[in-house]
Parts: sequence; structure tokens; C-alpha cells
Amino acid sequence: METDGECREEDGTESFQAEKQRLIQPASLKDPKLEKLKETLIYWINSTLKVEHIVVQSLEEDLYDGLVLHHLLSRLAGVHLSVEEMALTSTAQIHKLEVILEELDKRLGQGDSSRIKWNVKLIHNKDLLATIHLLVAMVRCFQPELALPPNVKVEVVVVEVSQSGIKSEIQTEVLTEERDAGSDSPSNTKREDPIEQLLKLEAHKVNTVKQAILHFVNQNMSTMGLQVADLDKQFADGVILLLLIGQLEGFFIPLYDFILTPVNSSEMLRNVTLALDLLNDSGLQVSSVEPQDIVSQDITATLKVLYALFRKHSGK
Repeated sequence: METDGECREEDGTESFQAEKQRLIQPASLKDPKLEKLKETLIYWINSTLKVEHIVVQSLEEDLYDGLVLHHLLSRLAGVHLSVEEMALTSTAQIHKLEVILEELDKRLGQGDSSRIKWNVKLIHNKDLLATIHLLVAMVRCFQPELALPPNVKVEVVVVEVSQSGIKSEIQTEVLTEERDAGSDSPSNTKREDPIEQLLKLEAHKVNTVKQAILHFVNQNMSTMGLQVADLDKQFADGVILLLLIGQLEGFFIPLYDFILTPVNSSEMLRNVTLALDLLNDSGLQVSSVEPQDIVSQDITATLKVLYALFRKHSGK
């Protein structure tokens, strides 16, 4: 059975000696920051490909054959390559990845091949490090407004086999930069989520924006006889959020589609998941917000959703 980074010939020797092997240290694999980055990337992929009914559960196991990367390239860049939809053999998968990565590398501005942190062999061998590097580069290029977890680093053991023996060293690999890195650059300032920027300001400025959003919400809910007093708590069960989305987007959500009086977190989660799905279907994507964030009364996540609606519909 092949391990991460291996691609063996008949006896496995020549290929192994030809390059350095880079493996994430087991301790780093359990790092909560890495786990959050993986979850965010999976959520981003599934949100992007939802209309195509493609669901990714594992970055290691679901991207190696090229199918997901092919569809991402098509959805994000409008590129349609002449490759087979389902590559079942290893040879077909490698050929498909070659075509996809050649196109991706051009669009990601990866001119110097020696500096690229992924390649066909690594992706096909389910190398997690290479796969994450590729996906992060794709997010930065195609959807820079998506807020990835900042400052994610892993310890990597680099093993080199030569005629004189085996040499290994441990290095720190940066997967995402610190949030403040390059903050003087206007482009980076634009890319940071506006709500995350807001919450760094003084309390009275945050409160002013919250009051403006609250006024916007109540303006649109008044025709239904509903009033919101607490942004932090009243959206956690998903009911008012669903009614607000229906009111703003101009469609009716049948009562049988959601739970009008949820009594536990599972029922709340069902409501909020439906709400976020409706937002996504209407083309309004909210960065790095998952249903459980709203249910757990995460004010940052709640404000991101409400601000996205406010930005789209205020002034109409």
C-alpha cells in the first residue's frame, strides 16, 4: 500500500530516491487550526458544487481523481476542458489531472514550476499537504472574499534518500498567512470580510452598525407582525431568518419545509441549514459561516448573514 508522497516503480527505489518526501507530522494533523481550514475548504467546495450534486467529505480521498477539480475549474473560471467525466483507471486519472493542473497553474499565475507546492503525482497520491496548498491558491484566486482561517502552519518532516543514506529534517510549512500580513495593501484590505473588520472597531461603532441592520430587519418584518429586539439571539433557531429571506427574496417558504417552533438544536440546525442553502441558491454566498455557528449564537456569523442581506436589499 502506498503512503503519502510515494509513487513507486516496480521495486519502488528509483522513484523514491529521485525526490524529497514531505509528510505532515502526526501531531500537526490534530491541530484545531488545520482542522478548521479543512472544514472551511470542504464547505467552500460543497457550496460551489451544490448545484451539481457533488458532495466532498474528505480532502484526502475525494480530490485525487480529478473529478472535483474539473468541476471547480468549470464553475469558478468557466473553463470546459475536453477530459472524460469519470476517470476510472489510474492512467486516465493522471492524464485528467495533467490537463486540469496545466490549466489551473496558468490561471493561478504559477509560472515557475520549481516553486509550485503541488503536482499531478502528489494530488493523485492523496497528498494532503499538496491538496490544501492547491485549494488555498484557488480560493485566493477565484474567491478572494472567502475568509480562510489565518496563520495555519504545520510541522513537516522532509525525508531525502540518496546513495549516502537517509537524511531528514523538520520544517514549518505555512498554509495560510497571518490575517494582518500585508494589511497596508489596499487589495488585502478589500479582501478581509467587512464584518470581521467591523468587530475590530470600538464598541460604539459596532453598535451603530448593529442598530442599522436591526432597523433594516424590522422594516422588512413589520408587515408580518414580527419584531426583532436581539440580533445576538433571535436568529439562532432559523425561523426569523427564513421568514426574512423569503420576504426579501420574494418567495414563499412552505411551512412543511421548516420547523416553525423548534425545540432542540437539531431542529434549529435544520432550519438554519435551509436558510443558508436558500442564500447560496440565490447567489448570495456568505464566507466561512456554517449552520452550527448561527445556532450557537456566534454574533460574527449572524452579522455576516444579515449584513449580506442588508447590502443586497437596503435602498431597494
